[in-house]
Amino acid sequence: MDEGSTGSFLSAFRNLFRKSDTPLEECLREALDEGDIPLEDIRILTNVLELEDKLASEVMVPRPDMVSIEMDSTLVEVAELIVQHGHSRIPVYRENRDHIVGVLHAKDIVGPLLLPQAEHPKLLSLIRPTYFVPETANLKTLLHDMQTRKSHLVIVTDEYGGTAGMLTLENVLEEIVGEIGDEHDAMRPEDVQVLPDGSQLVSGRLSLDEINERFGLELDSEQVETIGGLICEVAGSIPPVGESFVLGPWRFLVHEADPKHIETLRVEHAE
Repeated sequence: MDEGSTGSFLSAFRNLFRKSDTPLEECLREALDEGDIPLEDIRILTNVLELEDKLASEVMVPRPDMVSIEMDSTLVEVAELIVQHGHSRIPVYRENRDHIVGVLHAKDIVGPLLLPQAEHPKLLSLIRPTYFVPETANLKTLLHDMQTRKSHLVIVTDEYGGTAGMLTLENVLEEIVGEIGDEHDAMRPEDVQVLPDGSQLVSGRLSLDEINERFGLELDSEQVETIGGLICEVAGSIPPVGESFVLGPWRFLVHEADPKHIETLRVEHAE
């Protein structure tokens, strides 16, 4: 898209219905019912309109899930991280993730990796600048800014200036066209896996709404949104692997975890 094309498109689109008092969403529904516009086009148009009401915090990859690397790491360590996670851009931090110093692009390390290891440059000499946006940044405006800057990744900051998460151009585009899969995505384990013994392995990132729907529960929290977060809230800390919690008729056993978050939980009927 050209600079300003997103805003121009929205303005032109709304002008089509300016003489009508009917809400734009209702006009779209009528167009769908009358067969004037295909369902898929209606979905995309509606998603474009909804960008105006969404914030960066709603779409970003939260800080615990960010794949990033410390600035004193070696090129080999970066390459291993890229191979493991399949990301082409990796944020680089100093000391901790509240101090992001730039972004390293996979193609920028290919040449240096061919040099003898003793001649490998420091990461700081290879990183590119990164842009910071607040959690309250509007997605429509942010999409335009990322296009203008030719930036594919931004760091989202909280009200104290710390790192809340990161957001990629793909994250924003998926809000319009739906999930964009790639070869690496296809190899990731599913969020829910049914095991041979009938128990289920679920991702700690699953929302409470998804857990409630799948297991017939009524879990709720004012502090967290995921099942991993709720288990940590109940435990008062990050529980160790093997610890279990009974929620209704189900037992949630910590299957994988690190010092920062729960990765997966094994769910089985409580005896």
